[in-house]
Amino acid sequence: MKRAFALSTALLTSPAWAQAPGGEAPPTPVTVIEAQVQDHVLTTRLPGRVKVALVAEVRPQVSGLLRNRLFEEGSTVEAGQPLYEIEDDSYRAAVAAASAAVAQAKASFELAKTEERRALELFENNAGSAQKRDSAIANRQAAEAAFMAAEAQLLAAEINLDRTVIRAPIAGVIGLSDVSVGALLSAQQPAALATIRDLNNVHVDVTQSAVDILRWNATLDQLDVRTSGEATLILADGSTYPVKGKLAAAEPKVEPTTGMVTLRMAYPNPDHILLPGMYVEVDLPQALANDAVAVPQNAVMRDRSGGTFVWVVDAGAVAVRPVEVVTSEGNLWILSSGLKEGDQVITSGFQKIGPGAPVAVVPAAAATGPTATDATATDTTDAAQTEKAAE
Repeated sequence: MKRAFALSTALLTSPAWAQAPGGEAPPTPVTVIEAQVQDHVLTTRLPGRVKVALVAEVRPQVSGLLRNRLFEEGSTVEAGQPLYEIEDDSYRAAVAAASAAVAQAKASFELAKTEERRALELFENNAGSAQKRDSAIANRQAAEAAFMAAEAQLLAAEINLDRTVIRAPIAGVIGLSDVSVGALLSAQQPAALATIRDLNNVHVDVTQSAVDILRWNATLDQLDVRTSGEATLILADGSTYPVKGKLAAAEPKVEPTTGMVTLRMAYPNPDHILLPGMYVEVDLPQALANDAVAVPQNAVMRDRSGGTFVWVVDAGAVAVRPVEVVTSEGNLWILSSGLKEGDQVITSGFQKIGPGAPVAVVPAAAATGPTATDATATDTTDAAQTEKAAE
């Protein structure tokens, strides 16, 4: 009696007793998205590093002991702003000596001009010889040249004195000082005292395969998309940089060992978020896909021959639609053909259906069975979908 009761209970709770009137199984609930046909800009994510557009190393142009540092490390400096002071006593003395030499040369030059004028007057009055006239002219020219040389020496001494104050060659953010007060500096020394970087505008150098560049540059329209489209910058923490950039230049050569081409992106950096050496990724526009459809990646399946297809709801039943995948965009596939506007593409409920099976479209929250994430979580699910499509 207990066994018969258990059998009766199993029969009452089995799916066969849950059939719809007429003995047919009820439609399986599935969730769908409606295909929207539109033009999609195809992008490629490329890794790169941030580089400053303008950088200058501060070096001394004269030798001497460092007397003072005039800036705060890490601060913003203006072009021409004093940064360091070198002891200038010897340079002031050189200026004074050059000034005295100029005065002496000027006096000799004035005397030579007076003697030249007298010699010319005597020669015109037939009271002097041509030899004295010529000697006076030559002496005046020599005195004039000596005066000009003395002035040049004074100018050089003044320039060296001015260079005892080391100034910022460009505006930007100055880094740490590599020297301390009292250090002996040498003119044109190889080691920089500090480095100034203009962080208001930065470059991001990325690399892309030469084969991909040839493919994307196949038409003028695609080339125009690359050069005029805005590139999105992804920071190391996964966040998106709020300012868009553009392709500024491309290195006109292919690296022989890697087959890659370096592309330079330009980005405004008003808040100085981007720092030199920072690792980033760039979503670079490549081409324009006309009349394309974006669908979740779990909705696209492959048959045994490698062809791609999706399942759609057609007249209340599952229908197979072959599609052509162009590229991925986040968790979406961009399809260039196979779907039309308004097609209902199935995104969940694959395990209980197959081509031709009756289905009922329900909201995603009310769907039963595996979710869209579950459908792509394991290879077993993908294999089941492929087997059903092949049947």
